[in-house]
Amino acid sequence: MAAAEQGADAVKEEEEQVVNPWEVSAGKGGIDYDKLVDQFGCQRLNAALVDRVARLTGRPPHVFLRRGLFFAHRDFNDILDLYEKGEKFYLYTGRGPSSESLHLGHLIPFMFTKYLQEAFNVPLVIQLTDDEKFYWKNLTVEESKRLARENAKDIIACGFDVDRTFIFTDFGYVGGAFYENMAKVARCVTYNKAVGIFGFSPEDHIGKCSFPPVQAVPSFPSSFPHLFAGKDQLRCLIPCAIDQDPYFRMTRDVAPRIGYQKPSLIESRFFPALQGENTKMSASDANSAIYVTDSAKEIKTKVNKYAFSGGQDSIELHRKLGANLDVDVPIKYLNFFLEDDDELEHIKKVI
Repeated sequence: MAAAEQGADAVKEEEEQVVNPWEVSAGKGGIDYDKLVDQFGCQRLNAALVDRVARLTGRPPHVFLRRGLFFAHRDFNDILDLYEKGEKFYLYTGRGPSSESLHLGHLIPFMFTKYLQEAFNVPLVIQLTDDEKFYWKNLTVEESKRLARENAKDIIACGFDVDRTFIFTDFGYVGGAFYENMAKVARCVTYNKAVGIFGFSPEDHIGKCSFPPVQAVPSFPSSFPHLFAGKDQLRCLIPCAIDQDPYFRMTRDVAPRIGYQKPSLIESRFFPALQGENTKMSASDANSAIYVTDSAKEIKTKVNKYAFSGGQDSIELHRKLGANLDVDVPIKYLNFFLEDDDELEHIKKVI
């Protein structure tokens, strides 16, 4: 693995920062994204790349790009080079179904992927990893499959191009060419390498160890012969949160060894829990999350009761110093969802 691809695969900083596909937590200072980029070995998404996206697509950059919410990448510049030459690519993103509905944090990659699909006019595959949740959440197969179907409804409601989007579940689709690619990946990754990347322990069952190739191979177009027949070298771009990076560092290491192109990634910050930026919003904790099925009344109650405030300890201090917007959760949510920059700045000034 090249030096730029290396880095700690489960990041544990002095302030107890832990970032991996199954756990995200940090100390009082929140996630240190600069350290995360350095340790994972990805690149910062700079203003030049954002401007290039706007120029190539002929539309303003998405608010997630403008405000640095998607902030890191792997070879995104290569994807833009191909597009500028008139070549196509495809998008791949996914969801591990562990709750009845998506919460706001789950929406972030899907909202951004919809923008990318429209802006670049490219196909998309969406993986629902019901098998992953069977392994990690102690759900039955039947319950995992049911949650995947429920989550698919929320994903479809995001408005993807129905003619260019393929949504599949692992329990329903894995086999054939997809499984062949899984076997190729699995033979290239030693157990010691998997332990180093994902932190598996002797107490983990072998189902967990067998899962990474399942998430890896949607990066290869030959896994979908009904979509990409004869296009085995088509490049793939993966929009995801940065905690999913370990899967694709492994994938990028293996890809050239089995004759495929490395996938490119564009990676987002975490959508904070109501309690603050020391962890991401989690479907496992209903009090940390706002679900797409919550009513307006339920949302208001959750924000008033649980949202971490940047307000000062007293009215006098608040009038004197104003709110600490660096930690205020409602402002952070508006930073994701309020597109009007002027209105956002006005709200920041009046609180």
